[in-house]
Amino acid sequence: MPQPLTEAAPEELGLSPQRLTRLSQVMAGEIERRRLPGAVALVARRGRVGYFESYGERDVAAGAPMTKDAIFRIYSMTKPITSVAAMMLWEEGRFLLNDPIAKYLPDLGDLRVAVQRGEELELAPLERPITIQDLLRHTAGFTYEFRGPGPVQKMYMAAKVYRRSQSNADQVASLGQLPLLHQPGTRWEYGRSTDVVGRLVEVLSGQPLSAFLQRRILGPLGMVDTAFHVPEPHHARLAEAFPNDPDDGAAVQLLEVRTAPNFESGGGGLVSTASDYAHFLQMLLNGGTLDGERLLGRKTIELMTSDHLGAITGASDLLLPGHGFGLGFAVRLQAGIAYVPGSICQYFWGGLAGTTFWVDPAEQMFALLLIQAPGQRDYYRTLFRDLVYSALDD
Repeated sequence: MPQPLTEAAPEELGLSPQRLTRLSQVMAGEIERRRLPGAVALVARRGRVGYFESYGERDVAAGAPMTKDAIFRIYSMTKPITSVAAMMLWEEGRFLLNDPIAKYLPDLGDLRVAVQRGEELELAPLERPITIQDLLRHTAGFTYEFRGPGPVQKMYMAAKVYRRSQSNADQVASLGQLPLLHQPGTRWEYGRSTDVVGRLVEVLSGQPLSAFLQRRILGPLGMVDTAFHVPEPHHARLAEAFPNDPDDGAAVQLLEVRTAPNFESGGGGLVSTASDYAHFLQMLLNGGTLDGERLLGRKTIELMTSDHLGAITGASDLLLPGHGFGLGFAVRLQAGIAYVPGSICQYFWGGLAGTTFWVDPAEQMFALLLIQAPGQRDYYRTLFRDLVYSALDD
């Protein structure tokens, strides 16, 4: 099992201690203003951790302070892990990236695309099949029910495509009865594609998704607290959000993770800790290996973290200018244009409740911020990245 990542003085890693202190002060100020209940942040460079801090409260209602080992709902930070699982099977020759998904999941063999013509909604045939590459880069045409008020999103909602009681196979069967939002390969549309990838992993491996992840990724990387639920002995480590959003006062409801769900969402169901996810990110930064455990080949990581969109566009609220998308990660294509700092070939993603990470190969660095603040997620992702990059000394 990999050892905990070694800690080092920030200045040994080319990080400014004074500017990292400023990061801590800014986060403490946000918590003091009741904008954020608590957080855990970790920054690693050149293979060692130069900053690892917790702030605020893990559970405001209980008055419990935040701890570095707090367990967070990471939502869509599940997607990179599921994508790695699929690419491990790809490396074994189980599928080709341009294979049609219906070859393995026949429930998706008769899909149609919703086309709005005036007041009428027509269903058009696919111009080409959905490929596994489409699923991994979000060009399959699937959406999320909360991504808008359109007729397809309403159909998703009515069909209850997210249910804790369903199996992964049940969800794929439901999606097979619903129209796509776009023709495959024509637009980048964030949706339930990675849930489908999770089911693909099950079919190809002959195991539940949780079992495959534990045996092939979580266990080998020593990710002891990453799972689809939090066992009862560890409930007291679970980080919680404010009961009401500090901006609009709306009630905040997070994913129920105290009991094991039947549905193991490959797109958004995992919980994790900063230390656990740091092992995963260091493996990626190392080109697929950690402490002698090789999960993926170097060229596979390179393939996953390269742009797979080209001229394909869409969902500009999620995909920043100057960025593309690979196989499970957003990818930075230009040093400028976007309003956040970073390097070309940087890759990243985040989760619905505000968790975020990025890996910057050019700087030999990764960073992650774990919070449970859905309404404030965009602000804190940007703030954290600004402050971390400003701490680079060399």
